[in-house]
Amino acid sequence: MQIVRHAGSLAILLGAMLFGAGVAPANEAAAPLAAYVVLGPEGAPIARVVTEAGRCPTIVIDGRAVDMTTRSAAATAPLRPSISKPELTKPSAFPASTCEAAIPRAARRVSIGDRRLPLPPRVIRRIVVIGDTGCRIKAADNASQACADPDAYPFARVAAAAAAWKPDMVLHVGDYLYRENPCPESDKGCAGSPWGYGLDAWRADFFDPAAPLLKAAPWAMVRGNHESCNRAGQGWRRFFDVYPLTPDRTCDDPANDAAGDFTEPFAVPLGQGAQLVIWDTGSAAAKPFPADDPRAAAYAANLRRIAALAKARPHTILANHHPVLAFAAKLNKSGKPELAPGNLSLQVVLARAYPRLYPAGIDVLLSGHVHVWEQLSFGGRYPSQIVAGFSGTQEDIVPVPETLPPDAQPAPGATPDAFSSWVDGFGFMTLERVGPGGWRAEIHDKTGAVVNRCAIRGRVSRCEVRQVRAG
Repeated sequence: MQIVRHAGSLAILLGAMLFGAGVAPANEAAAPLAAYVVLGPEGAPIARVVTEAGRCPTIVIDGRAVDMTTRSAAATAPLRPSISKPELTKPSAFPASTCEAAIPRAARRVSIGDRRLPLPPRVIRRIVVIGDTGCRIKAADNASQACADPDAYPFARVAAAAAAWKPDMVLHVGDYLYRENPCPESDKGCAGSPWGYGLDAWRADFFDPAAPLLKAAPWAMVRGNHESCNRAGQGWRRFFDVYPLTPDRTCDDPANDAAGDFTEPFAVPLGQGAQLVIWDTGSAAAKPFPADDPRAAAYAANLRRIAALAKARPHTILANHHPVLAFAAKLNKSGKPELAPGNLSLQVVLARAYPRLYPAGIDVLLSGHVHVWEQLSFGGRYPSQIVAGFSGTQEDIVPVPETLPPDAQPAPGATPDAFSSWVDGFGFMTLERVGPGGWRAEIHDKTGAVVNRCAIRGRVSRCEVRQVRAG
C-alpha cells in the first residue's frame, strides 16, 4: 500500500472514501431538493430542507452559520395499511433527509448556500390561498388526471402566477398528494407518473410544481384528508408539520394513528389585531360522529384550544381543510344536481359546544376539500366561509346554482345572505389587507387574471360576481 504523504492528497482520498460510503463531504454536499419556510405557533419561522446529501447543510442567519438538525433521516418507511387495496400500495421510500432550523423572528437575512429564504414581515398584508393541488390518480374512483398536460393539471402554472403576485405569506388549505395508485396501463394521460406516498410522488405533486411559490414567501400549511396517516401522513409529518417529530406521530405504525392523526391548533399572528389559526381536521368523516367516537373528543379538545386562541386577538381567520358552512353539488339517483351540506362530523362537534357553531372572534373560515371556489356570508351571525380547493386537482364539475334556494342551509340554522361560486376553473385566491378586520379578496385563474373580487369586513363578505362562468 502506497503511503499518501501530502495533506491535499489525503483530503482527496478521504473525500473519495466518504463519497463511496454514501456520505457527501462538506464541500461537495448536493444541492437541496427543496428549501422553504413554514410558520409555526405564534408565527415562528422554521427553515426546512429536503436533501439527498449525507448530512444537513449549514444555514446562515444574519451572517452567523448554524448547523441544521435532522428532522427525519433518509429511509424507506415500513409498509402499512392504507385506504387502497394491498396490491395498489407499496412502502413509502424517502431517499432524502428532512432538515430544519428555527429562525429568530428578528432575523433579517437567512440563506442556505446561494439560496435566500423568504421571511415573514411583522405585518402580513398580502396572502395567497391555494388548496387541493395534487394530480389525481386513484383506482377506487376510477379517476386519473393527465398529469403531464399543463391544461389538465395546471398547478405549476398556478404556483408561478401566484408567486408573481409577490405575497407576504402563502396559505395552503390542504390535500397536497393525489398520485396514490399506479396509472392504469390504458391511460396515456398519466403514463409514467410516480405513485404512492414516497418522495417521488411528493416531488411530482408538490415540491417541483410549487418551487417558485416556495421561494416567494413563507407558508402556513393546513393538513387535508389526503395527509391522514393511512394516506400521505408519513410525508406530511416529515415535511410540513410544525411540531417536533416524535415516534408516535410519524404515521409509520398504525397503532399510533390516534396520535399521528391529530395536531394541536396554533395561531400565526398577522399583525394589527388579526391572526390565522390552523386547525388539523384531516381525519374528519363524511358522516356525523357517534357520541363515543374518539375523534369527536379529540376535535372537541381542539375546539377548546381554538376558542382560547380566538380570545387573544380581535380578528381571527380559521383555516381547516373540511368546510362546515359551504355546499358541494352532487348528482342524485335521478341524475339531477342537488346540494350537499358542509362536513357533518365537524358540525356535530361544533354544535355541541356553540349554538352558532364557532366561538366569538372568528370572522372567516378558509377551507378546501370541495374542488371549487366558493364564498358564503351569513349576515354576521356566522363566520363567512370561503372554499379554495381549486388549484390543481381534478375539478368538481357538477354546477351549484347561481342563486341558492331560499331554504338552502349548509348547516342547520345557517342561512346564507350572500353566495358566490366558480365551478370547473383552476386558480388561486389572494387576500390584501384593508384594515384590522378587513380584506380585499381577488380570485385569479391559472394565468393570474382576476375573475372575481370580494370585500371582507369582519364576519360579512360580498363578491362582485355571483357566479364565474366555466371556461
